[in-house]
Amino acid sequence: MPNTGMKDLKMKKGMRYHHIGIPTQIPREGEEYLEKFKMWVCGYETSPYGVEWIRFEQDCPLPELVKTVAHVAFAVDDIKKAIAGKNVIIELNSPSEGVKVAFIEDNGVPIEFLQFEKKANA
Repeated sequence: MPNTGMKDLKMKKGMRYHHIGIPTQIPREGEEYLEKFKMWVCGYETSPYGVEWIRFEQDCPLPELVKTVAHVAFAVDDIKKAIAGKNVIIELNSPSEGVKVAFIEDNGVPIEFLQFEKKANA
């Protein structure tokens, strides 16, 4: 394969592709409402490629960049390490039990990091 100048993402130890989040204004079947963020999400559970559709209320408190530009999400082992020194646009939070999330901005694009709590018997 020719060298395209792209960085090899496999070199990002502890970072695994999780999903792509695509903003939309079209209601979709199976949407789940996240009251805390005033948004609906759907598609991730049924997409073999991790495509998640996101629809926002007008008064959603999230940054405009997240509401208008698709984001890529990575599962990480240490979310604090992943966001250290980065341009954090959504602070570390826990949208659901056992999950920590934060967003950074990189090259004009929102990037999401997720850290999942390890289960004792997993």
